Amino acid sequence: MLQRPLPSLESWVSYLSQADIPVLKRTARELTRLRENEENVTGRQVAGVILQDPLMTLRVLAYIEATRRTNQTADITTIDRAVMMIGITPFFAKFDGLPQVEDSLKEQPQALIGLLRVIARARQAAMFARDWAVLRHDLDIDEGIIAGLLHDGAEILLWCFAPTLMLTVRTLQSENPRLRSAAAQQTVLGIRGTELQLALAKAWRLPELLLSLMDDTHVEHPRARNVIHAVNLARHSANGWDDPAIPDDITEISKLLGISGASLMERLRRLVDIPPAEGGPKP
Repeated sequence: MLQRPLPSLESWVSYLSQADIPVLKRTARELTRLRENEENVTGRQVAGVILQDPLMTLRVLAYIEATRRTNQTADITTIDRAVMMIGITPFFAKFDGLPQVEDSLKEQPQALIGLLRVIARARQAAMFARDWAVLRHDLDIDEGIIAGLLHDGAEILLWCFAPTLMLTVRTLQSENPRLRSAAAQQTVLGIRGTELQLALAKAWRLPELLLSLMDDTHVEHPRARNVIHAVNLARHSANGWDDPAIPDDITEISKLLGISGASLMERLRRLVDIPPAEGGPKP
């Protein structure tokens, strides 16, 4: 565990890209359950478990890229395809006995809570991205799901490997409510999570398509905007559906999807529990 910030972005990337990424205890338990019935398990069932856990998703994608053959030209951009490429039996053999984040953070319960909150936010972003990709008739919905799930992957890893520093970031923001997360991260860590995220993705050689979907500078592309808006709404709604940024989110998402704000709120209420008086226009 890191107690002090590393001196540069490159040193952060080197440390985290080589770290043994832990997974959620629930993920390990569910994979063990599937392995007990290995002969009847499908790749989609395995992928369904993996996609509930951004840490496990990162492990699988990083492994695929690290073991790719030099003559393999097609990028693997979904977990279904990754599991198919590895094979069910080799997958269970390779990803057996993984470290679990609840064990690594057992002495840091507040950091574990912080981590689980970010993971919950990532899952919600992935859920929003999926729903809107379906509405937009996206050709490959699963890519947007992964991009939403991993958009804040660097922040998740920082909670795992630098929990004390991340608690300091959180304290700084609570003492200065107007301080943006990027500024707080820069103050405490010497880096911003967004720049670390893209640098790590490149270090793991993740597919360019996923990189572009996770890059907030690619706002000109509707598929990237779909992910960006999903991440923003998940982040803001984590503060409560009365967060002052949400009306602007609803306006931008409605434009992207070509539906009214009321219709969007109706879709959102089918996905998440929104108090009737909150979250912008009512259906």
